[in-house]
Amino acid sequence: MKKLLFIETGMGIDVHGQNITKAAVRAVQNAIHYNSMPGIRGLLPDQDINNMKVNVKLALPIDQDKLDHEAVKKEIPYGEVTLTLMDGGMATTHGIVLEDKEDQNDLMYIVVASVEVGY
Repeated sequence: MKKLLFIETGMGIDVHGQNITKAAVRAVQNAIHYNSMPGIRGLLPDQDINNMKVNVKLALPIDQDKLDHEAVKKEIPYGEVTLTLMDGGMATTHGIVLEDKEDQNDLMYIVVASVEVGY
Protein backbone atom coordinates (compact mmCIF):
# COMPACT_ATOMS: atom_id res chain seq x y z
CA MET A 1 0.00 0.00 0.00
CA LYS A 2 1.52 3.29 -1.10
CA LYS A 3 -0.98 5.60 0.57
CA LEU A 4 -3.01 4.84 3.70
CA LEU A 5 -6.32 6.72 3.71
CA PHE A 6 -8.53 5.23 6.45
CA ILE A 7 -8.29 2.87 9.41
CA GLU A 8 -11.44 1.33 10.81
CA THR A 9 -11.53 -0.89 13.91
CA GLY A 10 -13.99 -3.39 15.27
CA MET A 11 -14.63 -6.32 17.55
CA GLY A 12 -16.54 -9.54 16.97
CA ILE A 13 -17.63 -12.28 19.35
CA ASP A 14 -18.81 -15.86 18.95
CA VAL A 15 -20.45 -16.48 22.32
CA HIS A 16 -21.44 -20.09 21.63
CA GLY A 17 -19.96 -22.63 19.26
CA GLN A 18 -16.30 -21.64 19.45
CA ASN A 19 -16.13 -20.58 15.78
CA ILE A 20 -13.16 -18.27 15.23
CA THR A 21 -14.28 -17.45 11.67
CA LYS A 22 -17.69 -16.27 12.89
CA ALA A 23 -16.02 -13.98 15.44
CA ALA A 24 -13.56 -12.65 12.82
CA VAL A 25 -16.32 -11.95 10.28
CA ARG A 26 -18.26 -10.08 12.94
CA ALA A 27 -15.17 -8.04 13.84
CA VAL A 28 -14.71 -6.96 10.22
CA GLN A 29 -18.42 -6.20 9.87
CA ASN A 30 -18.24 -4.10 13.03
CA ALA A 31 -15.22 -2.20 11.70
CA ILE A 32 -16.81 -1.25 8.37
CA HIS A 33 -20.52 -1.22 9.21
CA TYR A 34 -20.79 2.37 10.40
CA ASN A 35 -18.57 3.97 7.76
CA SER A 36 -19.13 5.52 4.37
CA MET A 37 -16.34 6.72 2.11
CA PRO A 38 -18.18 8.70 -0.59
CA GLY A 39 -15.05 10.50 -1.82
CA ILE A 40 -12.81 7.44 -2.09
CA ARG A 41 -13.11 7.09 -5.87
CA GLY A 42 -11.52 10.50 -6.37
CA LEU A 43 -8.48 9.40 -4.37
CA LEU A 44 -7.88 6.07 -6.10
CA PRO A 45 -5.82 5.44 -9.24
CA ASP A 46 -8.05 5.76 -12.32
CA GLN A 47 -10.90 6.57 -9.89
CA ASP A 48 -11.64 2.83 -9.86
CA ILE A 49 -13.01 1.41 -6.60
CA ASN A 50 -11.33 -1.92 -7.39
CA ASN A 51 -7.91 -0.23 -7.20
CA MET A 52 -8.44 0.13 -3.46
CA LYS A 53 -6.14 -1.95 -1.24
CA VAL A 54 -7.53 -3.23 2.04
CA ASN A 55 -5.33 -4.71 4.75
CA VAL A 56 -7.34 -6.58 7.37
CA LYS A 57 -5.46 -7.27 10.59
CA LEU A 58 -7.04 -9.73 13.00
CA ALA A 59 -6.04 -10.40 16.59
CA LEU A 60 -7.21 -13.96 17.30
CA PRO A 61 -7.09 -15.63 20.71
CA ILE A 62 -6.99 -19.23 19.47
CA ASP A 63 -7.41 -21.55 16.48
CA GLN A 64 -5.71 -19.33 13.87
CA ASP A 65 -5.32 -22.41 11.68
CA LYS A 66 -9.11 -22.86 11.64
CA LEU A 67 -9.84 -19.38 10.26
CA ASP A 68 -11.60 -19.38 6.89
CA HIS A 69 -9.66 -16.61 5.13
CA GLU A 70 -12.04 -16.43 2.17
CA ALA A 71 -15.08 -15.98 4.42
CA VAL A 72 -13.41 -13.00 6.06
CA LYS A 73 -12.28 -11.50 2.74
CA LYS A 74 -15.85 -11.71 1.38
CA GLU A 75 -16.88 -9.06 3.91
CA ILE A 76 -14.84 -6.46 1.99
CA PRO A 77 -16.86 -5.74 -1.18
CA TYR A 78 -14.18 -3.95 -3.25
CA GLY A 79 -10.47 -3.89 -3.84
CA GLU A 80 -7.55 -6.17 -3.17
CA VAL A 81 -7.81 -7.68 0.32
CA THR A 82 -4.95 -9.09 2.39
CA LEU A 83 -5.16 -10.66 5.84
CA THR A 84 -2.63 -10.45 8.63
CA LEU A 85 -3.17 -12.65 11.68
CA MET A 86 -1.69 -12.04 15.10
CA ASP A 87 -2.11 -13.28 18.63
CA GLY A 88 -4.58 -11.27 20.66
CA GLY A 89 -8.28 -10.97 21.28
CA MET A 90 -9.64 -13.08 24.08
CA ALA A 91 -11.00 -16.50 24.90
CA THR A 92 -13.06 -16.21 28.06
CA THR A 93 -15.85 -18.09 29.75
CA HIS A 94 -19.44 -17.51 28.76
CA GLY A 95 -20.55 -19.41 31.83
CA ILE A 96 -22.80 -22.11 30.41
CA VAL A 97 -22.37 -24.93 27.92
CA LEU A 98 -25.33 -25.20 25.55
CA GLU A 99 -25.21 -28.29 23.34
CA ASP A 100 -27.99 -26.94 21.09
CA LYS A 101 -25.68 -23.98 20.28
CA GLU A 102 -22.89 -26.43 19.32
CA ASP A 103 -20.79 -25.53 22.37
CA GLN A 104 -17.75 -27.74 22.81
CA ASN A 105 -16.76 -25.98 26.05
CA ASP A 106 -17.65 -22.83 28.00
CA LEU A 107 -15.47 -20.40 26.01
CA MET A 108 -16.47 -17.44 23.89
CA TYR A 109 -14.04 -16.08 21.30
CA ILE A 110 -13.43 -12.36 20.91
CA VAL A 111 -11.57 -11.12 17.82
CA VAL A 112 -10.30 -7.59 17.23
CA ALA A 113 -10.00 -6.19 13.70
CA SER A 114 -8.21 -3.26 12.10
CA VAL A 115 -9.17 -2.54 8.50
CA GLU A 116 -6.73 -0.30 6.63
CA VAL A 117 -7.92 1.26 3.37
CA GLY A 118 -5.69 2.88 0.80
CA TYR A 119 -4.06 2.34 -2.57
